[in-house]
Amino acid sequence: MQYLIREKMPFLLSCIALLLLACGSLAVGSYSIGFDNLTTSKGLDLFEVSRLPRTLALILCGASLSVSGLIMQMLTQNHFVEPSTAGSMQSAALGMLGITLLWPEAPILFKMGFISLASLAGTLVFLSILSRLSLKTALIVPLIGIMFGAVISALTTFIAIHFDLLQSLSAWTSGDFSGVLKGRYETLWIVAVVTVFAFIVADRFTLVGMGKSFATNLGVNYKRTMFIGVLMVAIVSGIVVATVGILPFLGLIVPNIIRRLRGDNVRHNLPWIALLGAGLVLLCDLIGRLILYPFELPLGTILGVIGAAIFLYVLIRGPSEVI
Repeated sequence: MQYLIREKMPFLLSCIALLLLACGSLAVGSYSIGFDNLTTSKGLDLFEVSRLPRTLALILCGASLSVSGLIMQMLTQNHFVEPSTAGSMQSAALGMLGITLLWPEAPILFKMGFISLASLAGTLVFLSILSRLSLKTALIVPLIGIMFGAVISALTTFIAIHFDLLQSLSAWTSGDFSGVLKGRYETLWIVAVVTVFAFIVADRFTLVGMGKSFATNLGVNYKRTMFIGVLMVAIVSGIVVATVGILPFLGLIVPNIIRRLRGDNVRHNLPWIALLGAGLVLLCDLIGRLILYPFELPLGTILGVIGAAIFLYVLIRGPSEVI
């Protein structure tokens, strides 16, 4: 009984908190949705077409990106790495611009695949750069990733300016959920499948995070597991960027917070990471919708401010002292 109270009760309370945040996301907006007008035709249509898809998209993006951040940290054996600090999301943005220029009428699944391949290529280049570094300190690795991402972003901006698409690029990558509607978010369920698969292979990522020799001695195919992990991160990054834009630092701060509170057991931490990631995204979205009500700020802006502050704190104090 004491074990259940100590282990299960905090998770249950966290689930309740997530549910309350989701209810707040469903209710907040320029048009108030309550029990009195939910049964009306206008209220029901707004709920089905806008509010419910947006809330589900927030939960799916928050959970999947947080789990992807943990995967990146295990693959690189560095607690300061995540898709937005490893060039994965920046490469996805470049892929989005590329497919828009090459084949703007392409089917949505083809676009998602192309963007994910661009993210995969960028992530592999980043890992290739790391493999050539003689010095891989805790701070050098994320700084290399940030510089690599900056180079990709500069190239993307240059191409966008040349083809007069800079304004469109800013809109695509702003991390804005205001345009999420029914029929425009369903591909995010793919990232939900990837997140569930991460739970299945969590133990393999744990072994890879301990080093190539250790993982190989325990019978894990190191290269195949690395590729699977990079592919999962690329799929999540590509689909999220294509749907809502770049959400910075989410995969960095959430795994570090959970690691500080619960230790380094990847399998036990994954549900908490997914839960906290979804809750943090819902909370930041509510802040963005309320701070200038009835207007709203993009989620990426709010998350960037909070994430940057925590990232600097983590860099200064170290991953074991996040809180």
